[in-house]
Amino acid sequence: MASVGDVSVLCNESDSADSEDDSDWKEFDVDADSTDHVFCLFCHEMFGTVSEAVSHCCIDHNFDLVKLKTRFNMDCYGYIKLVNFIRSHCPDACLVMSATEPIWEKEEYMKPVKPDDPWLMYDFDDIEVPSSVTLPETSSSTSFHVNTEDGLVSLSAQHFAELQQTVQRLASKVHEKDSELSVLMESVEKMRHLAQELVVGGEREGDVPVPAQCMQAMKLRDDEGYFNTYSHFSIHHEMLSDHVRMSSYRDALLHNTALLKDKTVLDLGCGTGILSMFAASAGAQKVIAIDQSDIIYHAMDIVRENKLSHKIQLLKGCIESTELPQKHVDVIVSEWMGYFLLFEGMLDSVIYARDHHLAEGGLLLPNRCSMSLVGLSDTDRHAELVGFWTDVYGYRMTSLQHAVVREATIEVVPPDKVITSTCLLRELDLNTCSTSSLDFSSELKLEATADGSITAFVGYFDVFFDLPHPVSFSTAPHEKSTHWKQTVFLVEEPITVKQVKFISTYYTGVLTLWHQKSTIDCMQCDVEKTKHQLKSSPRTCKVRVVN
Repeated sequence: MASVGDVSVLCNESDSADSEDDSDWKEFDVDADSTDHVFCLFCHEMFGTVSEAVSHCCIDHNFDLVKLKTRFNMDCYGYIKLVNFIRSHCPDACLVMSATEPIWEKEEYMKPVKPDDPWLMYDFDDIEVPSSVTLPETSSSTSFHVNTEDGLVSLSAQHFAELQQTVQRLASKVHEKDSELSVLMESVEKMRHLAQELVVGGEREGDVPVPAQCMQAMKLRDDEGYFNTYSHFSIHHEMLSDHVRMSSYRDALLHNTALLKDKTVLDLGCGTGILSMFAASAGAQKVIAIDQSDIIYHAMDIVRENKLSHKIQLLKGCIESTELPQKHVDVIVSEWMGYFLLFEGMLDSVIYARDHHLAEGGLLLPNRCSMSLVGLSDTDRHAELVGFWTDVYGYRMTSLQHAVVREATIEVVPPDKVITSTCLLRELDLNTCSTSSLDFSSELKLEATADGSITAFVGYFDVFFDLPHPVSFSTAPHEKSTHWKQTVFLVEEPITVKQVKFISTYYTGVLTLWHQKSTIDCMQCDVEKTKHQLKSSPRTCKVRVVN
């Protein structure tokens, strides 16, 4: 668990505009360099502007920001960390200037040490040392005199101290590289062992093939990799372009302003901060927005651009290991849903936030979800994905059919291809559900509504905001398409069903689903067909998005 030091407070400034109506906002420029209280980073002298303080540090303390920027290729985030590092530890300027690597790179230094520090509001790109300033050479370029007498070498104390520092820095680098090498060697060994399991491991418990076991055990992605996928702008463009998704959250917040007025809201997995801005516009007194991916840095700029930084505070980190500015909040809003609702592990984090941070009687948005299944008859699509392997340029590759069936696809299903009734698999009350309730078995009963062959089962979900002005949306095939589309579970052999007057064929069986937090984007699915004597083995269903 991380300490409060791991929290990066990214946005905690005051804007002068507080209007909820975009048309009333007025643009104005604020000179962040103009203030009467700019203190030197290394002494107690005070200046009227940051530029004056920069010149003072350069002349009186030999602290050269331009050299540091060039040496470490520093951006504005590195500059923020540098300032907070100096504020935290009060080092000598010579120690900072002699650094051979940025010793202020920890995320904890994104948190301001001094509230409203003008150094943090200064545009680092504009920092320039006045041309009239001439810096003395640093110790690294100083020529030292060495005496040799009777086989002995005599050094000055300053020269000896610098050599010791150099040895320590090099030793530290060697130790760091050794550690990295050990981690890489361990990873290579794990990969070698896994490859042996896949190639020569044979069969194991319950006649489940070893490759299937490895797929179940393999961590398809770690948290860092997962969150990094959300740092790229394209996925946010896709989600923000989803009108069903965005209008539902917007209406739930802006049409129920009485529930948010003067409340504290937690936006979990805030992304670009759009839900935070909805909440702020709906009258929330304070919004705490948290996200683990690097998109949080763009959210900081977006919030500032829309003059809402006086209401919205952004934190970088995961909710389980981040200490919030206040223990409890009045409202938690989150867009956590994945493919077929549970094909991401974020609901675990929502439940954690609810149990640890939602005040008694607080509001959870959304508060209810359901999962449903229908039967699909799309013989052309089945032939394209499954039947293809029976004749590939005259050769049979039917072993690949089993792999195809084990992999769920994400695609838009033609509503006219649905030939059964809907089976409600699960309803989740987010105010009371636990992580254990996310693993479940549900009896299936699908009534044929047309003659045909079931070639796949199609999963979708519905989301509900049970509010005074209720809002809901569905990802069903017959509804307007969303970026979640539908989740398609292919069957290896199509199932014939008929619909005749007074009598209909039923598909009955059991569907078992359980999500895996450690292998997110992976879920187990076991479908048992009883009437037609069709029973499939437990299968690992990975997500494959079909455009």
